[in-house]
Amino acid sequence: MTNPPPGFGVKPRDRRDRQSADGHIHGHKSAMPLSPRSRRFALLVLICAAVVTLVSMALLWPGGAAAGSDDPGQEGTRLSGDIVSVDPATCPALPPEFVEPAGSPARVCGSVAIRLTDGQKPGQVVSADIPTGPGAPVVEPGDQVVLLYTPDTFSGVQYQIIDHQRGQQMWLLVIAAALAIIAFGRWRGLAALAGLAVTFAILLMFVVPAILDGRPALLVAVVGSAAIMLLVLYLTHGFNVPTSVAVLGTLSSLVLTGLLAAATTTAFHLTGVASEEASFLTLTYQSVNMQGLLLAGILIGSLGVLDDVAVTQAVTVSELAAANPALTGRQLYRAAARVGRSHIASVVNTIVLAYAGASLPLLLLIAGAHAPLGQMLTGQLLAEEIVRSVVGTMGLLAAVPITTALAALAARRSAPRASSFDTRRRQPADDGNHNNARSDPWYEADDNDWPVQRTPGQRQAHPYQHGGP
Repeated sequence: MTNPPPGFGVKPRDRRDRQSADGHIHGHKSAMPLSPRSRRFALLVLICAAVVTLVSMALLWPGGAAAGSDDPGQEGTRLSGDIVSVDPATCPALPPEFVEPAGSPARVCGSVAIRLTDGQKPGQVVSADIPTGPGAPVVEPGDQVVLLYTPDTFSGVQYQIIDHQRGQQMWLLVIAAALAIIAFGRWRGLAALAGLAVTFAILLMFVVPAILDGRPALLVAVVGSAAIMLLVLYLTHGFNVPTSVAVLGTLSSLVLTGLLAAATTTAFHLTGVASEEASFLTLTYQSVNMQGLLLAGILIGSLGVLDDVAVTQAVTVSELAAANPALTGRQLYRAAARVGRSHIASVVNTIVLAYAGASLPLLLLIAGAHAPLGQMLTGQLLAEEIVRSVVGTMGLLAAVPITTALAALAARRSAPRASSFDTRRRQPADDGNHNNARSDPWYEADDNDWPVQRTPGQRQAHPYQHGGP
């Protein structure tokens, strides 16, 4: 048996410390090497998309406070307070002509003593009725509640308990989630949290005010989604070729999703005014185009899943190209497309379940009405949810081939030449006696592409074996 080459069986402490003969560092941070042409391509994509997005945001930026109705649906002043005591009492008898519906909850009567914690009279103890009715909050001494103060009422009761305070619990939950994300994702998790903050900032500072100000809702949603995509993807995944490809794939799929959503809502004659919230919004803000708001909701709801699929496809192609630079663009596309099909099969079900979970009370209400199935499915209330699910799914289906094709093209342009790969992989260092380690019939490579020498009894077929007898 021939002698092993020098340094046989010695692994560096970190794969990032190994540099191949062609000058590229092979580590986990960047699977696709960045050639000058690829750098220029990524920079051009970023600059063009950023300029168009910034100009569009400047043109669509809301001019001032949105003008709403003078009656937003709830008069009075909101205050905070702590429950001091709860004093139940016997409810008065109902009039004889009033028949209480069967199955209705038992009536609750009595008063609640509350100590105010803000407003003009903090520390003052006031009285309110025990909340009653469907969905009324159940209060106990020590609870922190939200009050509605109405000085002029027919009953004389100026304070009404409308909800519990959840600020402290909400902050604890958010902090716990943030710590868990950082503990698992480390710097990448911190970048993801920063991207989430950027998303909320764009939604609350641009998208929502612009729609309330009367700007075209669909155009605002497209521009806002593009801004979120650009900032979040580059912030989370870094400035590289796969991220630029994911940006292009997501933007292309988002435009196709918007066009399909516009055509579908027009063909289905959907007005966007199907729920109580939409009807109330129409009365409060007459300048809002409700059909455009429906389209904006479809786009924003699809964006999160679109960039997930696009990033997965772009990174998959880059990893395949780095693992085997000899693969052609068509081979890269076919291999990554198989991964995309498996991903789509699970994501489609995720989208439908997400919409079904959000619309579960609606589904229960429709099912309890015992209406014909065709009538239920074609009603505008349920038709909107079906359009959301179907259009979002079609956008996902478009994202896979678009992103995969762009990633395969970018990978071929930035891949090293096959000759350097062959030299590095198939001609290992000589041991000084002109004996090539690859000529040894028991010479193999492990999963990390490091030489391993096995005895005849240990030899087995290796799926990633390079060279061999």
